[in-house]
Amino acid sequence: MTAPAPDNASNQFSERAAELRQLLTRAAHAYYVLDAPELEDAVYDQLYRELLDLETAHPELVSADSPTQRVGGTPSEGFASVAHRIPLFSLDNAFSAEELRSWYARLLKVLDREPQASEPLPALAMVGELKIDGNALALSYENGVLIRGTTRGDGEQGEEITTNVRTIASIPLRLQLDPPPWVEVRGEALIPDRTFAAINADRAARDEPLFANPRNACAGTLRQLDPKVVAARRLDFFAYTLHLPDNWEGPRPISQWECLSWLSSAGFRVNPNAALLPDLAAVETFFNSWDSQRHDLDYATDGVVVKLNDLRLQDSAGFTQKAPRWAIALKYPAEEAPSRLLRITCQVGRTGVITPVAEFEPVALAGTSVSRATLHNADRLAELDLHSGDTIVVRKAGEIIPEVLRVLSELRPEGALPLDLPHQCPSCASELVRESGEAATRCVNSSCPAILRGALRHWVSKGALDVEGMGGKLIEQLVERGLIRSISDLYGLDAALLSSLERMGEKSAENLISAMEASRSQPWARQLYGLGIHHVGEVNAKGLAAAFPDIDTLARTAVDHPEAISELHGIGPEITQSLQQWFNTPANQRLIKQLQDVGLSLASSEQERQELASRSSTDGVLSGQTVVLTGTLPSMSRTQAKELIEAAGGKVSGSVSKKTSFVLAGEEAGSKLEKANKLGISVIDEAGLVALLQSSQS
Repeated sequence: MTAPAPDNASNQFSERAAELRQLLTRAAHAYYVLDAPELEDAVYDQLYRELLDLETAHPELVSADSPTQRVGGTPSEGFASVAHRIPLFSLDNAFSAEELRSWYARLLKVLDREPQASEPLPALAMVGELKIDGNALALSYENGVLIRGTTRGDGEQGEEITTNVRTIASIPLRLQLDPPPWVEVRGEALIPDRTFAAINADRAARDEPLFANPRNACAGTLRQLDPKVVAARRLDFFAYTLHLPDNWEGPRPISQWECLSWLSSAGFRVNPNAALLPDLAAVETFFNSWDSQRHDLDYATDGVVVKLNDLRLQDSAGFTQKAPRWAIALKYPAEEAPSRLLRITCQVGRTGVITPVAEFEPVALAGTSVSRATLHNADRLAELDLHSGDTIVVRKAGEIIPEVLRVLSELRPEGALPLDLPHQCPSCASELVRESGEAATRCVNSSCPAILRGALRHWVSKGALDVEGMGGKLIEQLVERGLIRSISDLYGLDAALLSSLERMGEKSAENLISAMEASRSQPWARQLYGLGIHHVGEVNAKGLAAAFPDIDTLARTAVDHPEAISELHGIGPEITQSLQQWFNTPANQRLIKQLQDVGLSLASSEQERQELASRSSTDGVLSGQTVVLTGTLPSMSRTQAKELIEAAGGKVSGSVSKKTSFVLAGEEAGSKLEKANKLGISVIDEAGLVALLQSSQS
């Protein structure tokens, strides 16, 4: 009697395929739609390959909703969705020389160039390019001028982010050669490592969450509604794909290598490490040579892209449903290393956030020695299930940030104790607090030395009281020597005391005292922001300062009538709850009294009240209206237009929707104007806006 093994095996294959589809679909949604990756690239690639192999061996398992049958995710909301003139296909991956040769054999078969048994392998010229770990962009030019920049999206449609793309200096606004009627360029936006380090250092100084890696930082930056934020982060761009009209009779490239040259001549930055490779052996040599060299680059790369050089052969090879047959991404294995966990320490941020840090025996990763990695918060700690003496697997996320991937629990020492966050602050021994719905665990003692150092740095920062000369090292000395126990103590310092400190001369001390005195007259909104209340940034501080003339009024309202605060424009329940908690804390109440005693008004002047009132007018001609800006205005910048609209009570949005009151359009208006016309939304020009604003003054 024959056992029913085949049926059982078939059921097992089907169940595993369904499980893989579910895992990969969820991970793709988190990555492409939520911008919150759940799986490491190496893990995703491994699961994807397992599903692809299953479906190849068992075609009956292929379903229309399988991740192997699609390109990417759905464009996020908040930006206009536009169709790409030419689809952006993804690339198939290879993870070994054997898989590369299999791809090459398939390519030869498609091109009808398979060798006979006794013949050598035909040599096809290819181009090797580094696979940049960034974010793909599609750029559209008409008559040589950039008219649109979009994200990759799902390959068929992407998000229109032209305003942000224009801030990238390595993307030309006008092509530097005689162009055809239209040109489509593809390339990779990225944040170089040195820039990324500076961004994270700035965020750390502001006690803001750090970006995990340059790719995530780049993706988040491209989706910023404020182009000034994008410009400040100094993104870069490498161009690598060119599309020209079929009927254009001008000089045109006939190979990928010539396309790169054309792009360079047009003014694009092209990666200098590309190579023209005569055969498959040269491809393997190119790939192997960059395995170690890539760690010396100022950006992350996790492999090389191999493309057939001849464009006519590319056309002959064509595409599968999701990828070109004439190109492949040959990827390096993720660099990981095991190490023994020594201890978990905790850092205390300015707002009291406790960040656990794993300290382990040093390991070499990506060319550097690594012995520490952030564990983020209590949830990540619990997810890893760390025990004392555990063997952990560490890697550098995006080749930059060390992270703990997993625990090798099978190597756990007998009797090892589970590790968790402490219940008391490591700096002041106060009881730690974790609010419902928050991932962060905090110390709420405002007198905590660690919090005090952060609070002092924030108080004297440029956005707050702007005290030039009061740097981090000086603050460290003042706190360590017990010379300062509160922000208010800054105003009791004298030049003689300061000049006795390390690296402080008499002149520097006198200048610092003058700067401290000048800070007393900073506007009320800056003083409020300087207090470092959780969730109250510069913008929210201005709104609160406009609504409440002094700190006593704000405190009474926050404690007794918080609903009056939550009704303010832009102030949500998180800010309201944070204000209520801050003003209910006795230590903060003492701080307010101390600051007032040393001469800080914590109140707005008459002039400031008038200015704030005009900016936040609720009865202006544009009160309650939402305006979208698009294109270039003839006589004013977008920032100036935004300020005029907000001064008249209006709100400026970055995308057109049914809630949009009207669109202010200038020259080269793009998809926002098209969407407004489709929705029947009013469109005015700069002259119309000026007339509208003047009508309220007549």
